[in-house]
Amino acid sequence: MIKALTVRPVWAWAIIHAGKNIENRTWRTQLRGTIAIHASKGLTRAEYKADVKRLPRRWQKEIPAFEDMTRGAIVGIVDLVDCVTESKSRWYNGEDYGFVLRNARAVKSIECTGALGFWDLPVKVEQNINRLIRG
Repeated sequence: MIKALTVRPVWAWAIIHAGKNIENRTWRTQLRGTIAIHASKGLTRAEYKADVKRLPRRWQKEIPAFEDMTRGAIVGIVDLVDCVTESKSRWYNGEDYGFVLRNARAVKSIECTGALGFWDLPVKVEQNINRLIRG
């Protein structure tokens, strides 16, 4: 069973397209393996602008416009390889926990409802993801 993690849309995009290799969280996880990245549905224009300002300059020019951001959908898969309290990654905020991510792969967006924490994908979504993983 593949777990999913809902992330704000700008950060979901950064994980899949901009090499964001740490997802900052206030809680620890023991989960390891391939997970799906879900872009949350909610995103105000103000949240978008604030998040984009926190991206490295290079990526601020490449991120999709507010109107074009994928929301409420699985946008990719990634391998969760560790949970750390220290990291030299530019993406680590220095607080709480950092989920270490590797091998990000974009997928054609698959609409579904997200949830807090790690959650189970709906059966049909998981079948689509499994086909993509297995090639």
